[in-house]
Amino acid sequence: MIPVQGVENQTIAVLGLGRSGRATVAALAAGGANVVVWDDGADTREEAAQEGMKVVDLTRDAHWDGISALITSPGIPHLYPRPHPVIAKACELGVPVDNDIGLFFRSFASREWEDFDTAPRVIAVTGSNGKSTTTALIHHILRESGRPTQMGGNIGTGVLSLDPAHDGEVVVLELSSYQTDLARALTPDIAVFTNLSPDHLDRHGGPGGYFAAKRRLFAEGGPDRAIIGVDEPEGRYLAGQLAMAPQDDRVIRISSGQKLERFGWSVFARKGFLSEYRKGRQIASIDLREVTGLPGEHNHQNAAAAYAAVRAVNIPPREIERAFHSFQGLPHRSQTVAEIDGIRWVNDSKATNVDAAAKALTAFKRIRWIAGGMGKDGGIEALSPYLDEVVKAYFIGHSARDFALQAGRIPHDVLGTMDEAVARAAAEAQPGETVLLAPAAASFDQYPNFEKRGEHFTALVLALTS
Repeated sequence: MIPVQGVENQTIAVLGLGRSGRATVAALAAGGANVVVWDDGADTREEAAQEGMKVVDLTRDAHWDGISALITSPGIPHLYPRPHPVIAKACELGVPVDNDIGLFFRSFASREWEDFDTAPRVIAVTGSNGKSTTTALIHHILRESGRPTQMGGNIGTGVLSLDPAHDGEVVVLELSSYQTDLARALTPDIAVFTNLSPDHLDRHGGPGGYFAAKRRLFAEGGPDRAIIGVDEPEGRYLAGQLAMAPQDDRVIRISSGQKLERFGWSVFARKGFLSEYRKGRQIASIDLREVTGLPGEHNHQNAAAAYAAVRAVNIPPREIERAFHSFQGLPHRSQTVAEIDGIRWVNDSKATNVDAAAKALTAFKRIRWIAGGMGKDGGIEALSPYLDEVVKAYFIGHSARDFALQAGRIPHDVLGTMDEAVARAAAEAQPGETVLLAPAAASFDQYPNFEKRGEHFTALVLALTS
């Protein structure tokens, strides 16, 4: 745990008692604060009271006397589409509102650092897609290189539940727009922006607000190095705002598909090869085509971002390349589950929409495609340009028949369940083919979440080996 600094003897309110909220309560108490809590759920409030937390009704003015700050969980709206009533009350009363990310950045450094040979550093990763994979890959490379490292934030451990830093440690954080939007302190040493696509627009009041939430990590934080994906206009704009000139190597531009040779420092992936350039000269190259844990152009962009981040903390290219090959990927994201009799089985259950499914469908050759579930508006019609490598499709779940009507010329079966799809694909697949679960649909017709769907697929595949 990281005790929160600067709160001794202050009364701090915490709104929301999920994972991050409970960790925040503990970290504030460890820092000497008098903590009061509130949650919209009556059962959660009762459980908190039984655990010894001081529950007060923050919807009532009388309970705000003496409260010096409100700490809110990231999932609770603070502005759009409308502020939560407790946050609105705090703003009305002039009580500062923060979140656990802000508390982390103001509390991570400690007096113990004076005895360290090498100051700990923080790498923070944000963007629309690839944040989790990029964060996990950076952490993996650091660990494989022998550097002390922790990972947390929007992936793994909550930031205030991390251990106090060790000498020379690198902490890697995944930060969502919900987390960066509100944090009052954002001071990473290295900040990564992967890409931008429309998401959470109601929460941020539109695309401008969404981009502004991501941009805060760089504008407010002033990182020593900014790693910026420049495959979208917003990334190019952000890189231009941060750099003093094209040769300013404090900004490392990254891309999947573009050659970036004219800048002070750049990393890009094209045609399966990653290249690092400095001041117009190539200084390293890695063949990504045989890196099984990072298939497809979208993962090559993740590889470029992670490579740039660890180069910024002086990890040599050859160590990075070795770590790439031992990276297994994250569960449910283009995850190779097994190779059986020359057939590759890939779990991309996280591909819950057509954009994500398109990326998966372009990452492999000779595909037997398992798709379906609770389809979204438009079904799979937008995927027609990405089906050239599909040998056959196996449609399951609520939208199976609708998907079949949109499948066009590709051979397909309409099936009921994952069990049937895996069994049929196993019976028909040939060596050299890939059986790909990329549903292009939500899971809620048959599973509580995409993780459970992916776990079921994985279990069925592994059962084929027994």
